[in-house]
Amino acid sequence: MSQINIQAAEKSILKVFSDDFFFTIPQFQRPYAWTTVQAEELFDDLLGFIEGEVEVNKLPPYFLGSIVLVKGIEANSEVIDGQQRLITLTILLSALRKLVPPEFANSITSYLYQKADPVADIPDRYRLMLRNRDKEFFQKYIQHEGGIEQLEALDPVHLSDSQKNIRENALLYLRRLRGEVPEARRAFLARAIVNRCFLVVVSTPNFDSAYRIFSILNGRGLNLSHADILKAQAIGAMPEQDRDMYTKKWEDIEVELGREAFQGLFAHIRMIYRRAKPQGTLLKEFRDNVWPGPTEKMRKAQWLIDEVIIPCAEAFASIKDMDYESIRLAEQVNGLFKWLNQIDNSDWLPPAILYLSKNKNQPELLVRFFADLERLAAALMLLRANVNKRIERYGRLLTAIENNDDLFASNSPLQLTDREQKEIVQALDGDLYGSWYCRYVLLRLDEAIGDGAATFNYPIISIEHVLPQSPAPNSIWVSLFADKEKREEYVHRLGNLVLLSRKKNAAAQNYDFDKKKKLYFSTGGVASFRLTTQVIHEEKWTPEVIERRQRELLAKLKEIWRLD
Repeated sequence: MSQINIQAAEKSILKVFSDDFFFTIPQFQRPYAWTTVQAEELFDDLLGFIEGEVEVNKLPPYFLGSIVLVKGIEANSEVIDGQQRLITLTILLSALRKLVPPEFANSITSYLYQKADPVADIPDRYRLMLRNRDKEFFQKYIQHEGGIEQLEALDPVHLSDSQKNIRENALLYLRRLRGEVPEARRAFLARAIVNRCFLVVVSTPNFDSAYRIFSILNGRGLNLSHADILKAQAIGAMPEQDRDMYTKKWEDIEVELGREAFQGLFAHIRMIYRRAKPQGTLLKEFRDNVWPGPTEKMRKAQWLIDEVIIPCAEAFASIKDMDYESIRLAEQVNGLFKWLNQIDNSDWLPPAILYLSKNKNQPELLVRFFADLERLAAALMLLRANVNKRIERYGRLLTAIENNDDLFASNSPLQLTDREQKEIVQALDGDLYGSWYCRYVLLRLDEAIGDGAATFNYPIISIEHVLPQSPAPNSIWVSLFADKEKREEYVHRLGNLVLLSRKKNAAAQNYDFDKKKKLYFSTGGVASFRLTTQVIHEEKWTPEVIERRQRELLAKLKEIWRLD
C-alpha cells in the first residue's frame, strides 16, 4: 500500500495568495453561503485585531482557521474545506483595493489574480476559481479592477443566492471601510491581513485522504480535542486513588449532555470567566482564565470538575431541556427557558448558566431574572445587535452576577435603557414582516394574549398577511385600500399579520376577506392561534381595523417587555 503524504503548515495570507497556490472550488461543493452576519463578524474581528497598533510587525499573529486541500507538487489546489474563508478574504481585499492609494491597490491585485504575461504567452490566472456558475461573476466583479464598484447597480433579483451573498458582503465591506476606517488605516489593515493573518493549510494529493481529514476536523472538531486534552490534564493531575471516580463523573456529564452539547459547554464556561469575545484558542483561554486558577483550591482538578463543570453542566441541561424542578414556580421558569431557546443566538447562555447555578434553590429570583434576561435577549435581537455588541453586554452582565450587584436596578446591564426601549418600539411599529425576528414576536404575542400555553407545537408555522402583499388590480382589496402608498405601509405591519399552522397557499393569499376567513383561516386548526382567531371575529378588514389592531398589539408587546 502506497503511503499518503499529508502536509500541514501555518501560512500567512501573503503565502496563501501567492504562486504557491491556485485554488479551485470543486463542483460538488455547496455555493458560497456566508451572509453579512459572518462577513461582519470577520471584519469586526480584524478591526479589533489592529486597534491601537501603528506598526504591522508589532501585531501578534492572527489565526483565521484551517483549510483542507487536494494538492500535489504543483500549485493547483482543490479546496475541500475553507472556501467560505478564502472567498470572503478575497472580497475584503477587493474592497480594500478600491479604497487605498494606487501603489497599495496594485499590490493587492497581485493577491487576487496573476496578471497576464504576453511575452511568456501566459493569460490572467486567478488565485481563486469558484464553481462554474459563479466563476465569471466573481472574476468580473471581485477579482478584476473596477468590478466591485459596479455591484451597487446590479439587480439582485437576477442573481443566484451565492452571487447575492458576494454582492451584499462586498457592499458591506465598502460601506464600513468608507464610514469607519480612515484612508491611512485602510492600507494598514491590508498590510495586517497579508502579513500577520495566518491559515493552517492541510494538504494531501489524495482526495479520499483530504475528505477524511475534513470529516475529522468537522465531525470531531477542535472542541472535542479541547475536551479530551482538558480531561487528560485534569484526571492526570489528581492523586491516583481519585482518578476512577472523577473519570466517571466527567463521562457521566458527557453522556447526559450529549457529545456536541458537552463541547459547547466549554465555550460557555470560557465566556463566564473570560467575559469577552475569544482572542485565542478555546484551550488557551480556558487555561488562562478558568483552570488552573489563581488560588490553591482553584488549581486543583477536583475543583474544576466539582465546582465548575458539574454545576454549569446541570444548569445548561436544565435550560436546554426546559426541565427545571422546584416545588414552586418551575412552570414559569421553564416557560421562560422555552422563549430563550427560541432566540436566534446562544450568547445569552453563559449568564443564564451562571445565574441558575448560583440561585437554583430560589425560584422567585429565577422567575424575575429570566423574565428580564428574555427581555434583554429579545431586545438585542430586535435591535439587530451584532455578536460583538451582544458579547460586550453579556460580559458586563456576567461581571454584575459574579459581584452580586443589584441586577434589577435601572443602571444594571440586565435592564434596557430608555433609548433602547424607544428603538424597540419603533422597530415593532414598523415593517415587521421583513425582519428575521417576526416569527418570534408573533408567537410571543400569541401566547401572551391567550392563557399562556405554548402555541407553537406544530410541525409547520407560517406567517400570513390578511391584506395581501400583491392584491389583484380589480380586487376588493384595492377598493378598500385605494391609496397604494398607504396600502404598502399597512401590509407588513404587526396589525396585518397572522399565524398559520401549515404552509402558505399561494392561490388563497389573494382571497377577499370573507372567503379568506372561511376557507383559509378557519380550517386545519389555524384558529388555535389567538392572533388568527381575533381576525376571524372581524366583520371587515379596513385601514381602521389594521390601525386599531396595530395599537392594541403594540400595547400588548410593550406590556410583555415593559417598554415605555
